[in-house]
Amino acid sequence: MSLNRYESILMDYLESHAEEKRYWEARVLEIDRRGGCRESKVLDLNSMLWEYFEERSRFESPFRELVIHEGVKKISMLNLSEYLLRMWTPVPKKRALR
Repeated sequence: MSLNRYESILMDYLESHAEEKRYWEARVLEIDRRGGCRESKVLDLNSMLWEYFEERSRFESPFRELVIHEGVKKISMLNLSEYLLRMWTPVPKKRALR
């Protein structure tokens, strides 16, 4: 899966900050447990990740530098959302054929 630059920066940040990663792993599991279709879970996570990116851009490098150079425009976090849901949630059980 290909991540855009914003998604890559966010993923790298999570990988290098264990406490933040644990927090987001718990959030992803919480979203998954709510049920519903995969697309709605991805959209919910997309919104949360973008809000988090905006919040981090006020205080943390390299988020801040990216926003300084490119401005604050909403960027899709859909690929990262799909990736995290796939990697951090249990594999769905297949239904038995009858």
